[in-house]
Amino acid sequence: MSLPLDEGQRATPERHSLGLIVVAAGRGERFGGDKVWEPLEGQPLVARSLAALAGPPVEQVALVVAPGRLADGRALARTAPIPCVAVPGGARRQDSVRNGLLALGPCEWVAVHDAARPFATRELLARTLAAAQATGAAVPAVPIADTVKRVRDGLVVETLPRAELWAVQTPQVFRGALLAQAHRQAADEATDDAALVERLGVRVAVTEGAYNNVKITTPGDLALAAWRLRSAAC
Repeated sequence: MSLPLDEGQRATPERHSLGLIVVAAGRGERFGGDKVWEPLEGQPLVARSLAALAGPPVEQVALVVAPGRLADGRALARTAPIPCVAVPGGARRQDSVRNGLLALGPCEWVAVHDAARPFATRELLARTLAAAQATGAAVPAVPIADTVKRVRDGLVVETLPRAELWAVQTPQVFRGALLAQAHRQAADEATDDAALVERLGVRVAVTEGAYNNVKITTPGDLALAAWRLRSAAC
């Protein structure tokens, strides 16, 4: 389900400086289930991701969850220290982000964060916001340490220049009107919002990410994240 980006139907009439969309509506196919509700040291993964960023400079949050988890999402939204609304996601990631945009209402800046990244920080968000102010869009990223090869039919086609390859993370930050335009004009599917903005001809700034800002993709990733939290508490 994707909601139209109709300014007249937005839930919040006032303009916020920075809104946050936490995307937690994926199917978790590689995980084998709805991973964002899996417990991570006593809290659902999505709860840790929400708590990591739901505070200044963010003024309002849209938590986008799978339709079957809407009641859980609303209960979690009530625990946030700032205004937070839970809305159902769509068939594709970009449909879910569009629903989040509608729920936020007009914002000068919008950050989009994947709920499967529980170790993001507000310092990283602030740094990405500062970078976005130069071009209208910015992403955190880290240089790729491995050699990357393009492969087709089980054979190496080429070895890509590693110095030019970066692994992109979230939260990504965009001027609100720019992100809304990118979603209105999106024809094909994209794996992140920066790709949609790039199609408008906008140059996306890159700021320093964090190697520990990992994405939980497999049960092994979740176990490693739990170990990290236990180690930090010792």
